[in-house]
Amino acid sequence: MDPKPRATRRRGRELEDAILEAAWDQLSEAGYAGFGYEPIAERARTSKPVLYRRWPTRRELLLATFRHHGERTRLPIPDTGSLREDVLTLLRRSSANRGREFTAITAASLGAAYEQDAPSPAELRRALIGDQPTAMERLVARAIERGEIDAAAVTPRVATVAFDLYRNEAILTLAPVPDATLVEIVDEVFLPLLRARAVSEAGRPRV
Repeated sequence: MDPKPRATRRRGRELEDAILEAAWDQLSEAGYAGFGYEPIAERARTSKPVLYRRWPTRRELLLATFRHHGERTRLPIPDTGSLREDVLTLLRRSSANRGREFTAITAASLGAAYEQDAPSPAELRRALIGDQPTAMERLVARAIERGEIDAAAVTPRVATVAFDLYRNEAILTLAPVPDATLVEIVDEVFLPLLRARAVSEAGRPRV
């Protein structure tokens, strides 16, 4: 019989991926209080010094964990040809796949609230989604290019209000948001707001 192959020692990106995936699982299951070097190292089957060499502080490890998870799980941008269907598709996908992320952000933010130099919820969200335009901003920009909505009716706040309302529901319940609620957000708040602003802007005198 052939001898059993020897275990391959993980290095570089492979090792970092294993550590950061273990860190995300640890945060999701044990909260910020359980987000420690020792349990993460044990999950990743490595040693604490390996973690400390890469991320000397828990803040750095936490931000790296969110950044890695965001890069690994980024959702595709819907393209249905309709802003309404694009936004509903995005919210439905997010509700089905992003629940653990809101739980993790909430757990980390509450747990770190009294720690010096702890990352804020905004920093954690930025690490998760990156510095590129948000999915909602891209959907709205595409709708403007199609001529579906008037660019004058859109402000940064208006562009993201649907996702902001969805995120509020998800954080308050820490559960998937019912589809009826998602439809209400789009049909009773987001689209009427765009229409009302378009009418207002159309009647405003140009200076």
